[in-house]
Formats: sequence, structure tokens, C-alpha cells
Amino acid sequence: MKTKLFFLILAVLAIMPLQAQTDDRYIEVTGTSEIEIVPDKIHYIIEIREYFEEEFDGKSKPEEYRTKVPLSRIEQDLRDALYKAGIPKDAIRTQEIGDYWRERGHDFLVSKKFDIILKDFRQIDEIVKNIDTKGINTMRIGELENKDILTYHQKGKIEALKAAERKATYLVEALGKKLGNVIRIVENGEAGIFLAPLQSNVRSSDAYSFDNFRTIKKNYSMLVRFEIVD
Repeated sequence: MKTKLFFLILAVLAIMPLQAQTDDRYIEVTGTSEIEIVPDKIHYIIEIREYFEEEFDGKSKPEEYRTKVPLSRIEQDLRDALYKAGIPKDAIRTQEIGDYWRERGHDFLVSKKFDIILKDFRQIDEIVKNIDTKGINTMRIGELENKDILTYHQKGKIEALKAAERKATYLVEALGKKLGNVIRIVENGEAGIFLAPLQSNVRSSDAYSFDNFRTIKKNYSMLVRFEIVD
């Protein structure tokens, strides 16, 4: 029994240098890809906030503000504008309600945030046309989604793998060698890029600044190790 075990250990020790020698003959490269996706579900975030009518008369000072416009009226005006823009009620969800702190001695101004689900960016243009911006604090594009996002992920990763293979092939062939089998694949994950403004203040006429940011971009990276053969 001891003799068999001894020969087994010798066999393993004999194989290990050969394995190490094989593993030394490899090339490791990173392949990348980028997928551009048109969203079919757009989260449009609108925050409304109480305000004073005197803020917009062009002459009153903050200490003279008296006539507060209630949040309920601002919300109704918003919902009317959304209805005119063709947004159904079930696409409007309340995200959060909060208080806006003002200077000491002044009333708190209540705010409310809505997450509006859109199917097309053109609906944003319709909302902006119909909305009364006096009660609107911010309007911005939130998360973008696509129902086939998993298919796009798969495509992006496959393209990154192919890019790694192409890179490894021409590098190895430049040395007069050939590319062998895959030894290892490490997925570096994907990064999503959506370069829309984080927040647009509609009082400074930024509502139309979304036109150039209407796609989701996903970047993929795969680290791949290949055998080098003669």
C-alpha cells in the first residue's frame, strides 16, 4: 500500500512541471464591446412644490410673500397637463412627499415627487408644452428600461469575447505562433452609460435639453486567456 502511494506521489510530481510549462504558454487579453439600446420604458421624474404668487409678480421681496399656492392645486394642474399630453392615470405614481426648508421665520413649502412612466421621448415634449412651470421645481429623466435588456446583455458579452479572440489572434500570429484553446474567461461585468442631465430646473428653460440623450449605452469587458501553440 505504501509502495503504491509512493509511486502515485511521484507521478503527480512528474505531471506538475509539465502542467506549469503548458500554462506558461498563454496570452491573456481583454475584449470590449458597446451596445446601444433604445428604451421602451422611460421614467420621467417631476417634482412639484408649493410657492407664493408674489414670487412671480416681479416686484415683491421674499419677506413680502403672503399668498401660498397649495400643493393640491399644483398637483391638479399637473395632472390636467399630463392628461392633455396623453399620459394615462395608471402611468403616474407618487414617489415621495417632503418639506422644503426655508429661511428661519418662513413657512415650510411642501413638495411632492412623481414617477411618470413613458413609452416615447416625444411624450416629454408634449408634457412640457402643456405644463405650468410655476409650481414645478424639477423635471428630469430617471431610469431607462428595455424589456429585452437580458438579450442585449448576452449579445454584448458575446461580442466582447469575439473581440478578445480577434485581438489575441493577431498578437500571437505576429510572433509566428497560433492561438490554441481557451484556458480561462473572467467576466468584468457591464457598465451602463446614460448621459442625461441629472436634473433640469424648468424655471431656467432646460426642459428641452434631453434631445441628445435618448439611448442606453452598455459597455462590456471580458478577460480571456488562450493557449499559444506552435
